[in-house]
Amino acid sequence: MSEQLTNPLGLVSPGVGEVAPDFTLVNQFGEEVTLSAFRGQPVVLVFYPFAFSGICTGELCEIRDNISLFSGLNAKVLAISVDSKFALRAWAEQQGYDFDLLADFWPHGEVAGKYGVFDEESGMAVRGTFILNSEGLVHYAVVNSRGQARDFEAYREALAALSA
Repeated sequence: MSEQLTNPLGLVSPGVGEVAPDFTLVNQFGEEVTLSAFRGQPVVLVFYPFAFSGICTGELCEIRDNISLFSGLNAKVLAISVDSKFALRAWAEQQGYDFDLLADFWPHGEVAGKYGVFDEESGMAVRGTFILNSEGLVHYAVVNSRGQARDFEAYREALAALSA
């Protein structure tokens, strides 16, 4: 049984138990990444507003510094923003991110829209986190209010529950 998630934007995001919308985006190297290609392993989708911004940098550095939490469960981390692949590559190189940063650049915010995290007024994605199980179903979903950082401990708890 699934439950829809109404987020702080008033939009509906995929809820726990729902099939995650599939997509194909390019990563920071211009390589196509398709969500459904990761069936058989957990996936962590991390939507964030913009590369090089303060809270976003802190959040992705926390993922970088704790990547063993994800890799230990064979979970694929896909971080998604409306930035171009060029900006994402520069940011990844600067910060040492070795996970995929995906460009939801054009059509602008289309994938973020599928997940109910695209703020049309500002033209950016808000902070949405979706942890998918190996079948592509949403196991954990949360969308934070503007300016509110994610609770990294929630990743640990959700991933621990997924592996149990």
